[in-house]
Amino acid sequence: MLSRARPISSRSIFSRSIRQGPTTGLVPTSKFPSMPVAVIRRGTVAEQKTVSGTLEDIAKRVETAGLRPPAIIVVGDVVRLRDELNWFETRPLFGKRIVVTRAREQASGFLHELSSLGAQCIQFPTIEIIPPDSWGPMDTAILHLESYQWLLFTSVNGVKYFLKRLHFSGKDVRDLKGIKIGAIGPKTAEQWHRLGITPDLMPHEYRAEAVVESFKKWETQGVRILIPRAAKAREILPEQLRKMGARVDVVDAYKTVSPKGNTAEIRDMLEKGTIHMVTFTSSSTVTNFVNMFDSQGQRRVSEWMKGLTVACIGPITADTARANGFSVDLMPSDYTIEALTLAITDFFAA
Repeated sequence: MLSRARPISSRSIFSRSIRQGPTTGLVPTSKFPSMPVAVIRRGTVAEQKTVSGTLEDIAKRVETAGLRPPAIIVVGDVVRLRDELNWFETRPLFGKRIVVTRAREQASGFLHELSSLGAQCIQFPTIEIIPPDSWGPMDTAILHLESYQWLLFTSVNGVKYFLKRLHFSGKDVRDLKGIKIGAIGPKTAEQWHRLGITPDLMPHEYRAEAVVESFKKWETQGVRILIPRAAKAREILPEQLRKMGARVDVVDAYKTVSPKGNTAEIRDMLEKGTIHMVTFTSSSTVTNFVNMFDSQGQRRVSEWMKGLTVACIGPITADTARANGFSVDLMPSDYTIEALTLAITDFFAA
């Protein structure tokens, strides 16, 4: 390991000898001037930087590149394999530090995909999914399931909590016979596919407005619709369905709250400008991201965000980001985590 006391320079160990050569304790540069050498700084993280050369010129190359400790020195023919085995530095998101604000219990897939593409992910969950304040309205709706013609779900969490409460009430999916099911997007629909059920409705655009548009193909006058969803959500879906003549009941299936996390580290990184991108996957992640800072931080957060890229999963999230003073740099055409990951990769490739 190189000393932290001073930068690597032509006066360093390279100008005299490299310890631990392949055959002797010391490798004189005069005897083996063409022996390959690589100096790796901060290996396996976003700031990794590698300078390659020979014993004869590595000191000059390191000094020119401005490489500073800590670093690791690799000496010998194994360095010649660097171009062939350089899988880490050639990944498309290598060197990018990306903040993931999604709820911890939902972020694993997103984190895995970004990390596999070379990104250094900073997990900073700004929402936490918890049960609603009361199960009363949900339990009452489940007790009278036979009175509904439709079940509408606007999130994966809505399905999960509804099914848990269905089982708690002593019922199962057989009690849904005759009831049509609508899902806002493929991930929500996937929860039903796992049970062998294909939703009757899923719009091509994964937001409430598109669900309303899709319902124009169905009879809605006098139809009873149950929507198990987050405690606080946009009202456009139930309001528009009611205007179309439907009788809509909205029940709380879960609620989102701000976790009690330490913001000191993320604040320091934002102030220093060491973050490349912040990702938002719902309006709640944006709002809570701002509110998790103290009053001084809330006043400055839009200033910190000016120097980095903001990625939003869809237009509603993007609108919330802009309302908070953020400039939205990218948004996928499909409002899914997979599409967002691809959009992030394409953005940095461009």
